[in-house]
Amino acid sequence: MESDRILFFAGHPQALGLYLCLEEQILCRVPEAVIKASKTQISFGNPRGFAFVSFLPVRPAAMRPEAYITVSFGLGYRKQSPRIDGAVEPYPGRWTHHVMIGSPEELDEELLNWIAEAAAFSAAKRKESRTQTPASG
Repeated sequence: MESDRILFFAGHPQALGLYLCLEEQILCRVPEAVIKASKTQISFGNPRGFAFVSFLPVRPAAMRPEAYITVSFGLGYRKQSPRIDGAVEPYPGRWTHHVMIGSPEELDEELLNWIAEAAAFSAAKRKESRTQTPASG
């Protein structure tokens, strides 16, 4: 594991195990994913970001697990599920969903299928942008 990802968990070492389980599962489903860590999040891209790990507090403090990660993913529509802690549309046709994960059991097929769908959505957007030609003036 890269040192930048280890450093990301310096203030939350108890959440590292959750992340490692998630990373393994994402790479099994999207082996071409590129992982980048910053101070605020770890992103998975192809090359556009499709899934993100952070410590975004999407629930009130009393409802957060002691150790958690927030998994965010982007889709072209708003996914409806009681598991989704929040969803925003930063621009038309792009919805970012946030799911707080507090145990390995929550890294289940439902969540991983959403992430795989997000990867496909991101890859389609990349192909779409490559096939569009600028209008001539």
